[in-house]
Amino acid sequence: MPLLRFLDNHSFGPEAIAAMTAAFEDTLRTLGLVDHNGLATEIVAKKIIELAQQGECDPICLRDRTVQ
Repeated sequence: MPLLRFLDNHSFGPEAIAAMTAAFEDTLRTLGLVDHNGLATEIVAKKIIELAQQGECDPICLRDRTVQ
């Protein structure tokens, strides 16, 4: 799970991590991002983490808000 590498300094439960991972992968697909090591991928991951820290836990909402 590529998202996990961005969670070093963050504490989330397993359900939140599952939701964030689903949102991350779906967002990358939606945006057509195939390079999981690129800057755009890092920006997506950081946005999803930011939204999750604010309490968002629905993977569809995480994806939609990240794409916006």
